Amino acid sequence: MPWRTDRSAARAYIYDADYVDADMRSALLRWLASLRPLWEQRYSTRRPPPRGKTQRPLLRPVYWLGNWQFACLGYYEPPRRRIDCAVAAEPFPPVLADLVRAVERRIHGQFDQADVPRDWRLNTCLVNFYGHRRDGDRWVDVARVGEHRDFEPGPVASISLGERARFQFVRRGDTSAPPVRTEWLEDGSLQAFGGPWWKDSLLHRVQRVDDKAGITLEPRIDGFRTRRINLTFRYVPEADVVPFARLSERARGDVREYVVELARHSPFFKKALSG
Repeated sequence: MPWRTDRSAARAYIYDADYVDADMRSALLRWLASLRPLWEQRYSTRRPPPRGKTQRPLLRPVYWLGNWQFACLGYYEPPRRRIDCAVAAEPFPPVLADLVRAVERRIHGQFDQADVPRDWRLNTCLVNFYGHRRDGDRWVDVARVGEHRDFEPGPVASISLGERARFQFVRRGDTSAPPVRTEWLEDGSLQAFGGPWWKDSLLHRVQRVDDKAGITLEPRIDGFRTRRINLTFRYVPEADVVPFARLSERARGDVREYVVELARHSPFFKKALSG
């Protein structure tokens, strides 16, 4: 079944291929060029990985705004995992804040009220960098994301820049079946989805990213060539966002080296480290 025909599911999905105009795109790329992304390890370097798991870097460098969900602490997944997951991070820059407010208005105007929680707002942003990673003397294409769910409550939105990506929704428990929906996320596009059908009944993945236009995006990242950047916006209740200084001692130890690295370029994290 390529598409749910009931009204609620149809209203809880947006795709706009030309959402970001040329001026906004240029402003976003200038801001993105100023970032210093992190290349995190999946598990803590201070403690052995869980039984049966081996330490490994994430497939791609990342940057977070609003709150930083470090991989080694476990991603925010209420109600099971809420404590010491969402670490207070830099606020959105003006160019991004204006864009997000417009996206929120569009979602409020289209989605059913039941699919937008009270107090919902897009207050966290994950910046994912897709491209080739250097592995010794060769370059490996790591521009993909496997099947997963976003556990933050309410609608999720994303902005794509650079090469187009093949984005798919698949049924939970039957990911080998034909996708429920495939969308090519174009340069400058907006995608948003919410409600129980898109967020609970289905998983989503980035199957691949084109490499046809010869695009290379800033910032420069050692050992990585970026051809697509995706900004994913979600909602984390403010009560679950904790400053670095208020993390548990164990969690602070796990992420201190990351925060020290961020503080080299970020006044926000420099202050957080000193607090």
